[in-house]
Amino acid sequence: MDEATLVKKLRWRCRRGMRELDQLFERYLEREWPTAPAADREVFLFLLDCEDDKLWRWFMGYEACPHAHAVPMLDRIRVLKA
Repeated sequence: MDEATLVKKLRWRCRRGMRELDQLFERYLEREWPTAPAADREVFLFLLDCEDDKLWRWFMGYEACPHAHAVPMLDRIRVLKA
């Protein structure tokens, strides 16, 4: 699959039904994805597979993410400016 098609599919997957999560994921997709190494891309895809309520608690710091490999990505996405 070419990169443009992949990004379109990912943009759809970034639509979570919770505007705040939508914005967090879309910021990463627009700003970081194009130059992200394969390992970071895998973690981002992992996060897209997680449940919204868990993601929200992890991003807001209400609950620690039990997946150590995802914590740096959560932190990076959290600090991206609007």
